[in-house]
Amino acid sequence: MADGQRTPTLKEIAQRAGVHVSTASRVLRQAEPADGWSESALRVREVADELGYQRNFWAASLRTRKTTTLGVVMTRLTDGVVATTYQGIEQEATRAGYSVLLSSPPDDPEAQRRAIELLVGRQVDGLLLSGLHRPGHEFISSLRIGAIPMLALTRHGDAGLPFVGGDDVRGGHLAARHLLDRGYTDLAVIAGPGHATTATDRLAGFRAEVRQAGITLPDDRIVPSTFEVDGGIAAGHALLDAPDRPRAIFAVSDTIAVGVLGVARDLGLRIPEDLALIGYNDIPIAAQLPVPLTTVRSPAREIGETAVRCLLDLTAGRDVESRRLPVELVVRGST
Repeated sequence: MADGQRTPTLKEIAQRAGVHVSTASRVLRQAEPADGWSESALRVREVADELGYQRNFWAASLRTRKTTTLGVVMTRLTDGVVATTYQGIEQEATRAGYSVLLSSPPDDPEAQRRAIELLVGRQVDGLLLSGLHRPGHEFISSLRIGAIPMLALTRHGDAGLPFVGGDDVRGGHLAARHLLDRGYTDLAVIAGPGHATTATDRLAGFRAEVRQAGITLPDDRIVPSTFEVDGGIAAGHALLDAPDRPRAIFAVSDTIAVGVLGVARDLGLRIPEDLALIGYNDIPIAAQLPVPLTTVRSPAREIGETAVRCLLDLTAGRDVESRRLPVELVVRGST
């Protein structure tokens, strides 16, 4: 306290509020319920504020052997979709009375290993891993972090962990079916990096739908890239700087598609008259581009929220099944 007074105890707060000490403890460690505070809970919180109570997290963790803290390893946090997923994580963790320790290392396994070890050293109760590289079994088995609960989100990494993400295979199917229904058969894919299951799953879904339609997708029409705009520019040049350019491109992220749009503009190609284009994720700028971008919308915030709920189930010793959340096609002017 600023004036040198000691911090009040839970017992003192409970006595003044007229509730049991366990009730005061529960009220002061949780976020506001969706239906609001009860009258007794409001009284507890008002008394705590009057007395200047501040929760001692370290003492609580010594008693319960839990820190009510979750660790999150999340690469590419500057990406808008990744940031939205993290907002969902933090929101749901706060609602459950947990805090979050975030590490955003480079998209590299060894950097992720260091981040994981750092968070485990901070005694987090569980870990969310969003940037796993495929194949991830060996990486996960090599971690020396004990039996801490872990859950993969967005990318599953073929790592054998419980997983929460969008249904990226289904998203690839939707993109291909949309182009086929529009009459496009001269297709290409800008496929993203091969280590990211978000990219490989979207490509797999697209290829399966095209194959079912009896259309061949040649290997030279599948171009790897980074997820960034620069990756879309490089891959766009590889596909479009040629007389036999494709008539339609599926880019496995909207940022890649933005790079392709720049290349098409520089080459004097009209969208969609000369080139149809589909992205993935539905970032906010997608609808505001000079030609609004057709894309597959992934439920980024819901992925984060669901991942926290599943991880808390794991920390409580409950079984968790992997979840692939629904995605949807959003048709705009680029097709």
